[in-house]
Parts: sequence; C-alpha cells; structure tokens
Amino acid sequence: MKPALKRSVHAASGVIGRLTSGSRVLPSFLVIGAQRCGTTSLYRVLSQHPLVMKPVLRKGVHYFDTAYDRGLSWYRAHFPLRMSASRLARRYGSRPQAFESSPYYLFHPLAGPRIARDLPGARLIVLVRDPVERAFSAHAHELARGFETERSFARAVRLEEERLAGAEEALIASPHSTNLAHRHHAYLARGRYAEQLARLEPLVGRDRLLVLDSGRFFAEPDLVYDRVLAFLGLPHLGDPVFERHNTRTRPGPMSRKLRRELTAYFAEQDTLLTSWLGAEPSWRR
Repeated sequence: MKPALKRSVHAASGVIGRLTSGSRVLPSFLVIGAQRCGTTSLYRVLSQHPLVMKPVLRKGVHYFDTAYDRGLSWYRAHFPLRMSASRLARRYGSRPQAFESSPYYLFHPLAGPRIARDLPGARLIVLVRDPVERAFSAHAHELARGFETERSFARAVRLEEERLAGAEEALIASPHSTNLAHRHHAYLARGRYAEQLARLEPLVGRDRLLVLDSGRFFAEPDLVYDRVLAFLGLPHLGDPVFERHNTRTRPGPMSRKLRRELTAYFAEQDTLLTSWLGAEPSWRR
C-alpha cells in the first residue's frame, strides 16, 4: 500500500475507532520492550493465537509514552470491539485478550506509572538480549530510519551521555513532551535492563512481569511460547509459525576493544538479570 493511501486508511479507521471507542476492549497485556530484542517476532507469533486480539491499525500504539495527551478514549479506539471478543469467547470457551507492543514503554520514565494507573491488572512482557548486541543493532536501526546521523557506532556511544543529559528530567517536567535523543540515541541506557525493571516492579508487582531471554526465545521458541501462554492464562490452540522479523544490516563490524569495554560496562546489570530470568543470561553462558 502506498504511503499516502495508508495514511488515509489509518485516518479513516481512527475516526471510526474514536466514534466506537466505548464499545471496544482495553488490552489485557502489553509487550513493553526492550527495543531490538525480538518484540516484533513475539508480537507476530502471539497474533496467530485465536484468543489473542491485536491492535486494529499497528503493532505499537505508543499511548503511554508519546501520545498520552490524547486520552484513554483515543487509546481504546485502537482495539477490537467487545462484540468480537464475545464471539471469540463463545467459540473457544475462554476469554480472549487484547494486546499491543510498544518497546519504548520499558524505557520511558512515565510509561510505567501510566500503565499502572490506566490498566490495573494488565500483565507486562519484557524481552532482553545481549545489551552490547542490542546497542549495536539499535544504532543500525536508527541510522536506517534517519534518526541517527553519526555513522560510527563507537562515536555514537561516546556522544550518548551528552545527548541524553537532562532528557529524562525534561520528560518528567513536561509530561506530554517528546525527546528525540531519549527515544533514538539511548544505545547504552536502554540496555540497563535491571535498572528499568527495578523502576517498574513497585508499580505493577513482580507477578505481573514476565522477563524473557530473546536468545532462548529464538533458540527454543516452542518452550518460551508455552511459558508466555501459561503467564497469560491462555490455552494452547493451534500451531504457530515462528519467524525472525525486523532484522537490520549493520554498517560494519564492532571492534574487539569496544566490545570488551561495553561487556564490562554491562556486567553488573547482567548479573542482576539472573533473578528475573531464573537463569544466567544466555549471552553470558
């Protein structure tokens, strides 16, 4: 579909969604991150489940991070109708669950409190991967999308502290603002997973958080998928097809020196992940 036509379809669907928002469901669970950790692949496989209802227009609605000023009715407009949920419940004898996947939610300082307030009881799924590889992948991703102009990953990492200085405080001080550097240049900060999980845990409770090792997800997708279904209380229906999505070609290799430096930088955070994963992270075995 051509971009202009796609925008027109989205606009028309958005109008219809807002007019019927009172008749629509809210999500029962969210995939909240981390960026470049397999969230698209998990979204695609979960969307194949007969009792899982994906957003009407797009994978990620980004309500709790960049569109919170639009209000809960706007958010609800992105999800299926209650009558559709009722039909599925009658057909399968179990409650369907709506969801979305916005990987900026885990990192945004205000997303957690907003989710806790507006979706009490919703379950949250987090994927993590080798933070060094995540950072390298994120840099290639932002380059390809035009949000990064520094082609050298090593230099982008050196610039990060300066770029992000005061960004989180600015977002908190002005709750409906956005910050390009915070969203698109946080190569190391987004890989401090344990730090982000520690901020989220008091808001929603540990029992509502499932943290998955994406290395294991891609190596043993059936086992991880079964774990997700158990966490969500969903029956095992159908035979999903597991595929990798949203991969990026990188501009060049990372130097061994930089890899060693970044591995050491993340060492403490990686150790703290063990209690969340129930095992040592796959990239440290």
